[in-house]
Amino acid sequence: METVELAAEIRETRPKSRRRRLRHEGRIPAVLYGPKTQATPIAISSVELRSRVSASARQRLMRLKSSSPELNDRHVIVKEIQRAPVSGAFVHADFYEVDLTQPIRVEVPLRFVGKAPGVAEGGILQPLVREVEVECLPLEIPEAVEVDVSGLNIHDVIHVSAVTFPGNLKPIFDTDYPVVTVLPPTVAEAPVAAAAAEAAPVEGAEGAEGGAAAPAAGAAAEAGAKEGAKGAAKEGAKEAAADKGGGQKKG
Repeated sequence: METVELAAEIRETRPKSRRRRLRHEGRIPAVLYGPKTQATPIAISSVELRSRVSASARQRLMRLKSSSPELNDRHVIVKEIQRAPVSGAFVHADFYEVDLTQPIRVEVPLRFVGKAPGVAEGGILQPLVREVEVECLPLEIPEAVEVDVSGLNIHDVIHVSAVTFPGNLKPIFDTDYPVVTVLPPTVAEAPVAAAAAEAAPVEGAEGAEGGAAAPAAGAAAEAGAKEGAKGAAKEGAKEAAADKGGGQKKG
């Protein structure tokens, strides 16, 4: 794995306003620690750190460059980065010092490669996890672990035990969890297909439709006549009531 350099300096922790001054200078406060390293407050460039860390290489190995002998040439990985909630700017970082001769456990991104036959049939490739925990030497940390999906049909699943890990990488997991699958096509296509089937003419259906048209028209006319009769009856009742009322007033 490629090792990149990162400039760092020991920082003062007092007064607290010093942190705000660091950020105004384009630097952020950070902490360096490790199994044999006492927690040490340091300052690094926010822009430089952002250029060293990416979504595809979060666990990149770095070598600190500093005028301080206690920091210079130490190998570290990023353990945690705190960001501003709105802008997403880096505001703090934790670095873990590693021993190049001792294996460590890190999270490595997964990279899905190949063309799944299930996708060609209309399915949807659905990653279930984006990272996997592995154990390896610091210099052997890969940029990503590739997962070949070229054998996946609809409903097929690849589990972590079936993933090929390069070199001396050892996957760490308690259960054989699924990594990626191919989902079936969305159900929204079913009503569209049904509507198309209804709209398509069927041989011999034209005569049947013509034969059914007359009874349907007769039924509609009969229903209309009944409604008209009901309406006329209601109007007649209203007029009779009005005449009766008028006669009582005259008497």
